[in-house]
Amino acid sequence: MKTFDLVVFDWDGTLMDSAAAIVRAILAASLELGLTPPAEEMARRVIGLGLDEALRHVAPGLPSARYPEMADAYRRHYFAGQRELVLFPGVEDLLARLAERGFQLAVATGKSRRGLDAALDGFHLRARFRALRCADRCFSKPHPQMLLELMEECGATPERTLMIGDTTYDLEMAKNANVAAVGVCYGAHPASVLRAAAPLACIESVAALSDWLEKNAKTKSTGI
Repeated sequence: MKTFDLVVFDWDGTLMDSAAAIVRAILAASLELGLTPPAEEMARRVIGLGLDEALRHVAPGLPSARYPEMADAYRRHYFAGQRELVLFPGVEDLLARLAERGFQLAVATGKSRRGLDAALDGFHLRARFRALRCADRCFSKPHPQMLLELMEECGATPERTLMIGDTTYDLEMAKNANVAAVGVCYGAHPASVLRAAAPLACIESVAALSDWLEKNAKTKSTGI
């Protein structure tokens, strides 16, 4: 069992069931701009990146001057369906249990701060997290900036920090910050891809993640 002071979660595809909504918004934005939409697999593959970088991957032939137009279209389509989004079953109980055990919790996400704020307020989860980092205010994953800043803000060291996410960008960011990571296989990237990045574990559900943390992670303050 390892001791962690800080547990950092990705948001989309890890805590919130939003991968399908992101894909739909990317495809709709592409059509709106008269582009050939990317394959759904490609659209899922860029989930976790900052929006600007993601759009450059799915629409590489778009003139640079039009990426802001595509980003605006994406946001409109995404926010139009945001009220239909839900947390994965068990997320609220998982976060409550980790807080009770004494872990500091944080979020490192490819979302914009506007998008994360809307989600946190919509689910009444803002108070659960000690610190937040978003891709519109930091370098996009897999750059380690988000994790480095979260550790500094929370007074945690790399060896006492755990990153949990559903994409290879999360796992690569953790590696770049010398932080341990757990992959969850119910989000954007398939299990085979996540396992290739060699996380501590690759987990199939929120319930299984909760069980894994109970058995494998403890805090210094509580010893549990």
